[in-house]
Amino acid sequence: MTNSQRKPILNALLPAQFRQIRIALAREPGHPNGDDEFAYIFVAPVDTEGRIDQKLWRTHREACRVARQRPHQDDQLGHLVYHVGGAWGFHYDGEANLPDEAGYHFADERFVVGEYVSIKERGKMHTYRVTTVSHL
Repeated sequence: MTNSQRKPILNALLPAQFRQIRIALAREPGHPNGDDEFAYIFVAPVDTEGRIDQKLWRTHREACRVARQRPHQDDQLGHLVYHVGGAWGFHYDGEANLPDEAGYHFADERFVVGEYVSIKERGKMHTYRVTTVSHL
C-alpha cells in the first residue's frame, strides 16, 4: 500500500483528548537520515503534556489502534496495549505473526512533534521521531 492509499485512523466519537500520532524511524546505523517509510501510526488519548492517558485508554482501549508501516509490505494492524508494571507496547492482530513490540518508557514520553521515542522490535531498540500529532 502506498502512502497516498493509506487511510488515517479516525473515530469522531472518542473524547477530545484522542490523537492520531505518527512516528518515523530516526537516524541510526543503516539509515543515516532516518527513514520515513519505517513508521507507526497509532491512536491514543494524551494529556495536556502529550503523555498517554492510561485512564482514558482503559475506557476506550478498543479504539487505540496501531498500523505498523514498512516499505514494500502491507501495514500490520494491532492495538496499543498496557502491560503489568507500566510498559506500553503494540500487539498485532490476526496473521501478522509479529511479536509484541515494547515502547521504551512510553508512560514518561511526550508525544509531541519533534520528540523522540524508542521501540524494542525483535529484541533490538530503535529510535523514532514524532512527525505528526493530529486531532481526530
